[in-house]
Amino acid sequence: MTATERLIASAEAHSAHTYHPLPVVVATADGAWMTDVEGRRFLDLLAGYSALNFGHGNRRLIDAARAQLERVTLTSRAFHHDRFAAFCTELAELCGMETVLPMNTGAEAVESAVKTARKWGYRVKGVPDRMAKIVVASDNFHGRTTTIISFSTDAEARADFGPYTPGFEIVPYGDLTAMREALTENAVAVLLEPIQGEAGVLVPPAGYLAGVRELTRERNVLFVADEIQSGLGRTGRTFACEHEGVVPDMYVLGKALGGGVVPVSAVVSSAEVLGVFRPGEHGSTFGGNPLACAVALEVIAMLRSGEFQARAAELGERLHRELGRMCDTGRVTQVRGRGLWAGVDIAPAYGTGREVSEKLMDRGVLVKDSHGVTIRISPPLVISEEDLDWGLAQLGAVLHD
Repeated sequence: MTATERLIASAEAHSAHTYHPLPVVVATADGAWMTDVEGRRFLDLLAGYSALNFGHGNRRLIDAARAQLERVTLTSRAFHHDRFAAFCTELAELCGMETVLPMNTGAEAVESAVKTARKWGYRVKGVPDRMAKIVVASDNFHGRTTTIISFSTDAEARADFGPYTPGFEIVPYGDLTAMREALTENAVAVLLEPIQGEAGVLVPPAGYLAGVRELTRERNVLFVADEIQSGLGRTGRTFACEHEGVVPDMYVLGKALGGGVVPVSAVVSSAEVLGVFRPGEHGSTFGGNPLACAVALEVIAMLRSGEFQARAAELGERLHRELGRMCDTGRVTQVRGRGLWAGVDIAPAYGTGREVSEKLMDRGVLVKDSHGVTIRISPPLVISEEDLDWGLAQLGAVLHD
């Protein structure tokens, strides 16, 4: 039995089966490359679903983490620490907002946004108690907590986890007419992904986000943008909302905010909106901890340069041009996405998304399937042109066999 087989068998025997990973066991990683326990190298074209936008082992982020590890890692929010003020100030500035509510995971941040919107609805808008409604889109993915799956349309995510949390209305993604009808007097927020990642990197019709922004202003409803996957450089802008010139009332951030080093998430909004909270009404022991703040501050500094956004835009053109050629040959039926992010629907004759992912793994490239026929491509933004071209050439070879 190989080391890979032994470790996978042990994991299968002693862990809950909530994932179906590819049969590779990573031991080390650097930049856009990972090495497994057998010494085989793989090009990472997934980047932890955008958590690793700046690559594996990014020296700036590792150095920031190491320096903080020697000082203090956790105080809880019972005390102040010397990295917290800078983190909140600089993240608010990056977002063009005023106030930050730090958490740890993306799902925690979404839950926090839901609580914020409801409290704002009762305290500021004047919605009757327990009547607040949040409007969401079909095919969304915002996390896997009980409340979040309550407004999912994914049967696999929902089955056997009820009873479900009330207070949400689901409308078709990209449909402004349905959105307008849903924004009744008790609506307090619209919660959307500017690009739906888990659904297969679905980009809404042109003008949709701007239309939602106009409607929410008109109806006195908060526009909450879940930029956990789409934000922080992935699409060629700091935030995907920027492609339509939209500034939401609230950003929900995670994944890349921790640089792939530590889990960091946040809700960022105005002082009026996040000002509805009082001490004791919400919190997290690890939220905004010194180690998280130190790493996130370096992430923010890297994004302020604009280098990574520009790189995602430039390499994204290269990515989509090559994938477009595969569409022209009929090997791929559709490509969606923006920047260095793509959902690729494989022609059925060439296999399922899972089968194509496994064939790519055999050629030294790692991607992941979604919804049967789709593979998602989201490499680290530090990937070289040569490595990106090589990875796409392997996809072309797999689809040519």
